[in-house]
Amino acid sequence: MGMLEGKVALITGGSRGQGRAHAVTCAREGADVIIVDTLEQIKSVQYPMAQQADFDETVRQVEALDRRIVAVEADVRSQQDLDAAVARGVAELGKIDILIANAGIFSLGPSWELTDEAWEDMMSVNLTGVWKSTKAVIPHMIERGEGSIIMTSSINGLEPGVNYAHYCSAKFGVVGLMKTLSGTCPARHPRELDPPGRDPHPDDELAGRLGHDVGQALR
Repeated sequence: MGMLEGKVALITGGSRGQGRAHAVTCAREGADVIIVDTLEQIKSVQYPMAQQADFDETVRQVEALDRRIVAVEADVRSQQDLDAAVARGVAELGKIDILIANAGIFSLGPSWELTDEAWEDMMSVNLTGVWKSTKAVIPHMIERGEGSIIMTSSINGLEPGVNYAHYCSAKFGVVGLMKTLSGTCPARHPRELDPPGRDPHPDDELAGRLGHDVGQALR
């Protein structure tokens, strides 16, 4: 029996890369999965964004593990899209136990040369999109009396980087949002994933598995 047997995980940005790694790992551990991603190309992002083929491949890999998956085209910048994705996921799978707020974009440029569009796109996806994702699932989790929320930040949510002030600002914001919600949401066991050098927590084994599979996906 896997560590997530009988659970349902919602993963934003779940159609490829790190998001797909999370989806497949959750499925391997026994969870059914909801993935959310957009097929819209954001103009300030210079690399190609997700395609329908990416969705299809994630669905294939999860179903190959004999788990159910609901794939929803939705934009984390839209509360309406996220609320609809949550409603569909609950209707088809019965509940949501876990949110992995993973969706994100990246671009480069000195801060004084960034366009308003590049700054606003970064904040809208990498920070506001995380908040909107939590806003979509927290009422359901409160009603059920349980749930877990994982937010993807970055080392650049803890220290600065060169030529991506907008990215660092968004990721620092994610850390602040996480710390705030962990102290204010009704929860039985609010906690943060701790850095190395302290006693292990039971959740760390699953976190380690997620991290391992992300590393494999990015190689």
